[in-house]
Amino acid sequence: MAHITTPNAQLNTNGKAIPLLGFGTAEYPFGFSDNVKECLLDAIRLGYRHFDSAALYRSEQPLGEALAEALELGLVNSREELFITTKLWCSDAHGDRVVPALRTSLKNLGLEFVDLYLVHWPVCVKAGEYELPVKKEDLLPFDYESVWKAMEECQKLGLAKSIGVSNFSCKKLDKLLSIAEIPPAVNQVEVNPMWQQQKLREFCKEKGIHLTAYSPLGAKGTLWGTDRVMESKVLQEIAKAKGKTLAQVCLRWAHEQGVSVLVKSFNSERMKENLDIFDWSLSPDELNGISQLPQKKGFLGVEFVSPDGPYKSTEELWDGEI
Repeated sequence: MAHITTPNAQLNTNGKAIPLLGFGTAEYPFGFSDNVKECLLDAIRLGYRHFDSAALYRSEQPLGEALAEALELGLVNSREELFITTKLWCSDAHGDRVVPALRTSLKNLGLEFVDLYLVHWPVCVKAGEYELPVKKEDLLPFDYESVWKAMEECQKLGLAKSIGVSNFSCKKLDKLLSIAEIPPAVNQVEVNPMWQQQKLREFCKEKGIHLTAYSPLGAKGTLWGTDRVMESKVLQEIAKAKGKTLAQVCLRWAHEQGVSVLVKSFNSERMKENLDIFDWSLSPDELNGISQLPQKKGFLGVEFVSPDGPYKSTEELWDGEI
């Protein structure tokens, strides 16, 4: 079976280009089911080459096993064909824990390096736990300088080809850029037709930071998800007129905004459908209709807010960008 080749975008570092469609590995509750390795192998057979993991997801080990098997079976010719992302969890967001945390992730993945290492949240909690929600009493101030310096060390050591962040507002990115020797290559955030992030997209474009979208379909059924995307009448009508699924319309819309999109389905047919977004486009009228959809953020991050913590409100966490 011929696989689909996904287009790429060049990052602002000397890392390799990032595929514009990626496969997410977060299952909620976090952990992994017995068939996850087979599903990941199916994804590779179909053409997925960009895989997104995190210490929190507990998916690094099965992903690593799937990658090793894919190489052994000849499903990919070399490690260079793959783009692997993982993330630093909040309990390791301490200057002295960043490099060891990545080394642990690499051991789990069975890899010598990742293509992209991200700070999962601009949040620090007491060392030790890998869980969400976090314990409110464990919340600590996030030290931009020591954490980012250690992230830069990860890149200098060759453990990560590129480094970046996730869930950072424009204001937090600006603060990071002011102290960074190596600027973040990527900001991974929630983006979908019901939370389009136009201000953040424009800011990142101006600063040369590539945007990756999680929850492009709203992440229905997760702790942070919403039904609004999949139940949108506007999106349903566009999908019907196009002879596409609503998911394909959402993914195509995100692709046309120039962002990388992370999809997650362990259903083989939906995996195929999610790849089928590159040889058609949305009309100006359809794009205009989507641009007028009511906007509401799905994942507010209330888990990181506490009267006694660094962020007293979701407004503070997102710097009013909600």
